[in-house]
Amino acid sequence: MNEDIIVGRHAVKSAAASDREINKVFIQEGINKQQIKPILDLLKERKIMVQQVPKSKLDQMSDVPHQGIAAQISPYDYTELEDFIEAVKDKTATVMILDGLEDPHNLGSIIRTADAIGVDGIIIPKRRSVTLNATVVKASTGAIEHVPVMRVTNLAQTMDRLKEAGFWICGTDAQQSVDYRKMDADMPLAIVIGSEGEGMSRLVKEKCDFLVHLPMVGHVNSLNASVAAGLLMYEVYRKRHAID
Repeated sequence: MNEDIIVGRHAVKSAAASDREINKVFIQEGINKQQIKPILDLLKERKIMVQQVPKSKLDQMSDVPHQGIAAQISPYDYTELEDFIEAVKDKTATVMILDGLEDPHNLGSIIRTADAIGVDGIIIPKRRSVTLNATVVKASTGAIEHVPVMRVTNLAQTMDRLKEAGFWICGTDAQQSVDYRKMDADMPLAIVIGSEGEGMSRLVKEKCDFLVHLPMVGHVNSLNASVAAGLLMYEVYRKRHAID
């Protein structure tokens, strides 16, 4: 069985609290066990092996800060598109389509925000895109356990399938678009976020039902992909959840 390494206290705790298959957990020698007691309690309850190792071994496992803990887990399973469509068929769902996102920190941050506001799923392409790796897991701070991620072969065909299922496709583009605060969110929505450097591809843009932009008045004319995604997700939330 292939295995992945995840690091960081939030990521390991979320994996331990889920039904994720964990082979072994490594903790740094000399770590204050009282600080990670909730994690150790979960691991003990699940009878998962815990091994103390030198900090140097943890450093070799990942190139991101590990906070003195790492876990060897089974690979993350991607959700099938048809299973997702079936699961959300009776609700006003929201799904994020990430067109060629390459930075794992951006993907992890988007997953984290998606979980925070109840976005139903995330779609990434199999080519020209970051995958669910250890950096994504850590950046999501455990949210990856709660947000379905679909990996598809063809984004344009996937968009057509979503339309058949009742979704409207909202693209993000600075040209020939409306202010994002004017977009309608009363129907199932698929929101497309383009890649960090190129934005949406031509074919994906042509498949969108409407386009929105984020108004900017400063000297920089673009936003980080995860920031843009976060603003759009919260705008959908704001429109659908009136303040009492």
